[in-house]
Amino acid sequence: MSVSTAALDSSVCAPLPVLGQDVTVPLVTGGEVTYAALDYAASAPALQRVWDDVAAYAPYYGSVHRGAGYLSQLSTDLFENSRRTVAEFLGCRADDQVVFTRSTTDSLNLLAAALPADCQVFVYETEHHASLLPWRNARVTYLNAPRTPGQAVETLERALADRDPYGPALVCVTGASNVTGELWPVKELAAAAHAHGARIVLDAAQLAPHHPVDIAELDVDWVAFSGHKLYAPFGSGVLAGRADWLQAAEPYLAGGGASRKVARRADGGVDVDWHTTAARHEAGSPNVIGVYSIASACKALTEAGFDTLVAREQGLVRRVREGLAEVPEVQVLSLFGDDAPRVGVISFVVRGWNSSHFAAALSAEYGIGVRDGLFCAHPLVRTLLGSDPQDPGECGAPEAEPGERSLNAIRVSFGAGTPDEHIERFLRAVSELVREGAQWKYRTEDGRCVPDRGEAARTL
Repeated sequence: MSVSTAALDSSVCAPLPVLGQDVTVPLVTGGEVTYAALDYAASAPALQRVWDDVAAYAPYYGSVHRGAGYLSQLSTDLFENSRRTVAEFLGCRADDQVVFTRSTTDSLNLLAAALPADCQVFVYETEHHASLLPWRNARVTYLNAPRTPGQAVETLERALADRDPYGPALVCVTGASNVTGELWPVKELAAAAHAHGARIVLDAAQLAPHHPVDIAELDVDWVAFSGHKLYAPFGSGVLAGRADWLQAAEPYLAGGGASRKVARRADGGVDVDWHTTAARHEAGSPNVIGVYSIASACKALTEAGFDTLVAREQGLVRRVREGLAEVPEVQVLSLFGDDAPRVGVISFVVRGWNSSHFAAALSAEYGIGVRDGLFCAHPLVRTLLGSDPQDPGECGAPEAEPGERSLNAIRVSFGAGTPDEHIERFLRAVSELVREGAQWKYRTEDGRCVPDRGEAARTL
């Protein structure tokens, strides 16, 4: 998989309308400014189109699948049509299933619960915790962080060839890093996995909002992603792919909707006949609105022209990287090197700054929302920072005081709804903070760096 790195004009298309684009926030230095949301990797703002679609449906809301009333039947049609929309968006094969979950984390935990007996899981230490941690009941081989895409493939091939005993195996890999934004060689990893009799699941949480994902073309067995990163505002996710392991497993949740038939036995027990469709793992009343919002986002991105959106985003990526390169104190974190293709997710540290202090100043003094911490990818960030795995620091909770070097990083992330002005304001702010320092004093409070009200650091 690759994204063109040719020179592209970021004005190739306008940003897509998103909620909150006109929200103003107060500055600690006085006045207000339009909020610059540059934390898309955590949760992207909802597309206005998605919000409008959901609002239009809301009066017709009804419980799905078993209701005889008109609204229930309408909601059932909408729910199942959403499943087909997602399948089309992902390029699913004819016999693939689309299971609706709560999130990427939920999707991967569902797959972990469906692994066949004695399955061995191979996962890189570079994964987000959502794909690093769910495999607690399997035999897990953690692979060291590769430094090139080719090394990633070679590392996997060696590990799969050396596995003993030779039985069922699953490879879990991200499509785009939530720390560096770098694209992984998914198609090549899938080929390596299949050549050694293993299956592969793609964590597309950061890939799907930024780049087309085609299950058949990539030849992966499953894809997992979250709606809240795909410009859909509600708690829903997707696990899409091969049905056999899911059909053979006990339901992820036992309850109504997962069962086709329940009967008492003569001995007083209960016999259950479970569904073999996606409903097997969708027990309970589903999040119909969340599911519909995902489908609406899939349609919106497709209709806007994903290639055009990718081209515009690549222009923004290039502008951010060029702007940060002009500040010698800034170190951009990278696993595969400067030339690696990437999406709109960039992490960095600033020499002489605590990352939480820097992020707090961006927010309080410039109205810019970024993220600081270890981004729920602790082993990866520590590897990139060259720190010992036992060093202190945890996701979103700095342990250094403002002004001290921290073991965390700063992440700026953006996408289809990001205006050029937000990128330019961010780059100006980085340059000014490094050159002139923060205008305000900050303190650590409940594990976060916050402005000390009434305490200017320098003359305003």
